This record gives sequence, structure tokens and C-alpha cells, in this order.
Amino acid sequence: MEKKLVIVESPAKAKTIGKFLGSTYTVKASVGHVRDLPKSKLGIDIENNFEPNYITIRGKGDVIKELKKEAKKAKKVLLATDPDREGEAISWHLANILKLDADSAIRIEFNEITKDAIKKAVKNPRKINTDIVDAQQARRVLDRLVGYNISPLLWRKIEKGLSAGRVQSVALKLICDKEREISDFVSEEYWTLDIELIEKRKKILAKYYGKIQENGKIIKSKLNNEEETNAVISTTDKEVLKVYKVDKKRTLKKPYAPFTTSSLQQEANKKLNFSSKKTMRVAQQLYEGITLKGEGSVGLVTYIRTDSYRISNEAQENVKEYITSNYGDKYYKHNTFSKKNKVEAQDAHEAIRPTSIMRSPNNIKDSLSPEQFKLYNLIWRRFVASQMTEAEYDVTTITFNSNDNIYKASGSIMNFDGFKMIYTYSDGTKDVTLPNINEGDEIKINNVLPEKHYTNPPARYTEASLIKIMEVLGIGRPSTYAPTIITITNREYVVKENKYLMPTEMGILVDEMVVKYFNNIINDKFTAELENKLDLVANGKVEWRKIISDFYDEFIVSMDVADKEIEKVEIKDEVSTEKCEKCGEFMVVKKGRFGKFLACPNYPECKNTKPINHNDVAEETDIVCELCGAKMLKRKGRFGEFLACSNYPSCKNTKQILQKIDVKCPRCGKDLVVKYTKKGRRFFGCSGYPDCDYISWYEPTNEICDVCGNMKVKKNNEIICLKCEKSK
Repeated sequence: MEKKLVIVESPAKAKTIGKFLGSTYTVKASVGHVRDLPKSKLGIDIENNFEPNYITIRGKGDVIKELKKEAKKAKKVLLATDPDREGEAISWHLANILKLDADSAIRIEFNEITKDAIKKAVKNPRKINTDIVDAQQARRVLDRLVGYNISPLLWRKIEKGLSAGRVQSVALKLICDKEREISDFVSEEYWTLDIELIEKRKKILAKYYGKIQENGKIIKSKLNNEEETNAVISTTDKEVLKVYKVDKKRTLKKPYAPFTTSSLQQEANKKLNFSSKKTMRVAQQLYEGITLKGEGSVGLVTYIRTDSYRISNEAQENVKEYITSNYGDKYYKHNTFSKKNKVEAQDAHEAIRPTSIMRSPNNIKDSLSPEQFKLYNLIWRRFVASQMTEAEYDVTTITFNSNDNIYKASGSIMNFDGFKMIYTYSDGTKDVTLPNINEGDEIKINNVLPEKHYTNPPARYTEASLIKIMEVLGIGRPSTYAPTIITITNREYVVKENKYLMPTEMGILVDEMVVKYFNNIINDKFTAELENKLDLVANGKVEWRKIISDFYDEFIVSMDVADKEIEKVEIKDEVSTEKCEKCGEFMVVKKGRFGKFLACPNYPECKNTKPINHNDVAEETDIVCELCGAKMLKRKGRFGEFLACSNYPSCKNTKQILQKIDVKCPRCGKDLVVKYTKKGRRFFGCSGYPDCDYISWYEPTNEICDVCGNMKVKKNNEIICLKCEKSK
């Protein structure tokens, strides 16, 4: 009997779908893309209207051979790749390789891998959407033109192995710009003034707010120094504060929208400490299918690459029934969500939601890994909560007046939990109860609490906040956020310290060069506009080659200027603590195709190389491990000496031996020390971390710039002011 052939992208998905379709279907996987541009050359015929030169991806020969064999004997072939631009393009390439008629109904798509969704999809095939394919081709060609032109330029001018990209370089620029903001930040003094009151044995903390003007209007004001603070204290009553006004109101906290790709990555990063890469890996597993007891393999969540908040009518009815049955009618509310000033570029997809609301996380916990359970639990609860009523709070604000000095105390109590019945992840809201107080009451002062503070520099990006700003600025699409972060960290342009993303010296160097010569294309405005043009291509309103042509004419001029003007940058090798046994020189750290190794700096006279040894003889110290009480050992690592617990492997505690330099932190005055990132990049940081997070990728000096007052640094053996150099 002739069978129908269904081709999907992944083997895991093929297994799940094959179970639903039964014996009359054969389900095979393409294992991702089957054709792409060649890696060894540009692969775009610029003279022939930017025609892409696609080739079969190396290693896919056996897969394609099997697909051709199955297609030849199949009654009908259906292409069931992912329901997005990338998936549409894969179907188009498969049709080309298998010699299928792309104008016939051979394409099927589904938003979830469930029996009903798959059965419905195979009954409703359509043509391949060539407009969507063209949008993907345009993105691929644009990225290739940028990457395969700027990257070799970086190799020639800086060092081999570097790369640049239309999206990755903008993401790097955001991180570097933030680091410059932090570097340029000047901390300012300010004060807070709290008064601790006692009423009916209950403490109330009233905070200084401002002054009452002659017209009776309350104006909020800051306390900039100790003198201003003492002036307020001296004119405030010493015994009691009089209640000026009591405001009581009820406020509503609305539930969150169901997840999009971006918001899922952000929330998983904040609530579960998952990287964007980990979030997408686990989400893909939940989408493709998990084997459940009594059900077999089934997709647990809808398609995970979407920027839509839309929910199907069926899902809406199911969640309504679930909420009303389990919590009552008062907890249900039909909520809709929309994005301000943003076209729903992928509204064909729904938001990310569970495929069945009846599969509660706890009911299927035994079938999930800990990571899968955490993420599924987050998705399930977020979706259910999105269709629940608001949480209600009773908020009380008490205003005190003492000689026209205004103080305020606030408290709130949850009156009705609403969606928080389900979405229990903390948002920092806590109940604060205040005693029953009336206007005119005098409340006894227990303590006056003035406190000096300094303004903090802006926070570095986390993965969550970087993804958020990329989405706001329109940089990239849901499928590109995680790969972009992976690329800039793998290239060692950016390192992650705790949860924060910091640019390395190399990252800053690459960013400065790319931005100087390609600022017309490596900026958030251009990248966002280009994404909008790609949306127009996908909607059949713009011809994709016109976009490429307009872009390339300007781009190639910038390339010519950059190649002529940029001088070769000399990057010094990092010197290790190990001497070459052949000539006595300290060996340097080099990068090879298999990672870092030690090499003699006297090459080619001395060609000695060796692997980096992490198991040098340890030296015992009197320092005690704070985790287990054993003595710490001094060891030599690839980036100098460090302390390691002698109880290893039972205790894996390690700490850097911080080498002080004779320079004080410009922000807090403590000693600066030499530190290393996990990937071995040296930098200089404040010994007062985490209270002070000052860092410099260049060696600080004691010299102060006469122009701007900033600390000078040593860069390429020159002592310069980075701030003034940048302004040039």
C-alpha cells in the first residue's frame, strides 16, 4: 500500500507526529536545513541581481538520499516544517531537492503537536508561500553580505577568528554603550530622611517627601547634602508628627499577558536563572514532544517562536472552564492583550501556551526533567493567570506635616488575590499594614533616621534586559535573540560576570572599529527599519532584491573607506607564569583551532608549544575554606595563581588571589586589583566589589586628565584618557 510521506525538521517531532498519523503515513526528519549558502565563499552572485548560490549542506547526503527514496515511492509528500519564515524556506528547499511542484498543495503547518492539530493540518495543505520564503532569503543574503565582508576586514586589521553581523554587532554596541555610560558616570551625593513613629505599639516609617508652599501645594524635593538634611530636621517637631491627610483607595494589578518568545526568555532568566539558550533548548523539547504515562509522546506547548499574544477560541474556552471549575466564576475574566505601536509580525501563531490546560504541571511532573518541569510550570501558570481577574489591593497613604515639612507613609493589603492565586512568582509586592489613623492625630516620634547615599551608575545588561531592549528597538526577531547572545559570548566580545554582560577589551575594540566605519548600518534604527522591510516582503508588498540592492550600494562604499583608513592593530599575547624549558622566556597564551595553548614568544627561532597545565603542584596556605573548614591550597592555573580547597573534590571552593596595583578606585577610593573572567580575559576591578562594581579593561594609572578629570589608562603602551579619545 502506498503511503503518504510527511517531512518535519527534527527526529523527536517525527516520532510524536508518526504516532498520531498511524500506519498510512511515513514521517521523516530533514534534521534542520538541507541547503544553504556555501561556507567557503560569499555564495551570492552580486552581478546577477544578488542571486544566492545554494548548495547541499555537508553531512546531509544520507538524509537527502533517504528522503528522495521515500518521496519516490510515496503517494503524496507533505512538508511539515516549522510554521515560520525559516520553516517555510526549508520546505521550499526540500521541494527543490525532491523535485516537488511548489505550486501544488504540499505545505502543511500546525501551531501545536497534538493529535487534533496534526489531523487538521494534513486535511488542509496549501501552497508554499514564496513571499515568506523571499523574506527569509533577503535576511540570509543581507547577513551574508555583512558578515562575509566585515569579518575578513577584522581578521586583516585585528586578528583572525573575529566576526561582525547585522544583528550581533548592534547587540554588542548596546552592551559597549552601556559600559561607556558606566565609565563616564559621576556619582553624586544625596540623603534620605526617615522618621520612625510608634502608634499602638506598631512602628510606622514616614519618609521625607518635600515642602508645603504658600499656596498650599505640596512640592516634592530632594535632600542633596547633610546641610539640607539637618535644616529639615531642625524645623521638624522633635516629639510628634501631626497627620495632615489620610488617603485610602483600592487599586487593581492586572495579570500578565501569555508568553511570547521574548517575554519567556526574560521571565525564565529572572525567575529561573535560565540563560536564553537554555530556555529555548528546554522549550523546544516541550514543543516537540514528551513521553507521558498513558499518552505516549505529545507536544506540551504551542510553537515557541512567536511575538503574538493571540489565543485560539478553543484554548480560551478550555481555560475558562478550568478556572471557573477549580476556582469559581469570580476568578475568571476574558482578557485580551496587544502590543503598542507594533504590527503583529507573526500573528499567524498564538502566544506560547500549554496544548492542554488539563495537563497541570504537578500531574505530569514525574514525566519531566527538573528543567522541563520548571519551564512548563512557568508557561502553564502564566497562561492560566492571563485569563484571570485582577488582584485587588487596599492602599493607604498617610501624609504628615511638621512646620511645612511633609513626610509620607504608605501601606497596602491584598484584598483579593485574583490571578495571583495561580501566578505565585514574586514581583516584590508585600503587604504593609498601617494602624487606623485619622486626620489631626499626633503620632509619637521614636527615632530620626537620616542617611547618606551616593547615586549608582546605570546597571549593566542581563540577558533578560538585553532581550527586552532588543525587542523594544525592533532588533532581530524572536528566533534571533538567543543565537545573538550566544555568538557575542562565544567570540569573547562579551563575558558574563554573575548575571551581567560586560564587554571585553576585544569587544570594545571591535565595536569601536565597526561603529566608526559602518555606523550607517550598525545601529538600532537601521536594523529595526530593515526588519520592517522584511515584514513587507513577507506580506508581498516589496520585492526582496530591491531591498538588497539599496543596502549594498551604500554598504560597499563604507567597506572601501574602512579598508583604506583602518590601520593594523597590534594585539599583545597574554604572558603566562610558565617559562619555556628550551630558551627560558615566559610562554604566552595562544589560540588554536582546538582552544588555547602555551607557545614560546621567540617563534620562529623557538617553536616550543605545550598544552596549558591545570594540575601544577599545590602549595599549602594557612587560609581556611569558609565552606568546609579545610586548608586552602595555592595552585597555578592558566591565568595565574588561585586558591583551591584541599578537600577537593568533596569541596570545590576556589577563589582568585587578587593582585593589587598601586592605583585607587576612582569611584570609592579602595585598591584596584587584577581579575580574570572565566574565559581568561584580564581586567581591573575594585577590591570593594560587590559594593563598588568599577572595572576597566585597560590598566589604570595614577595620572588624571587635565581636560575632563578622568583617570588615564595604559592602552597599547600609551597613557591616554579614554573619554577624551572617544570624543575626538
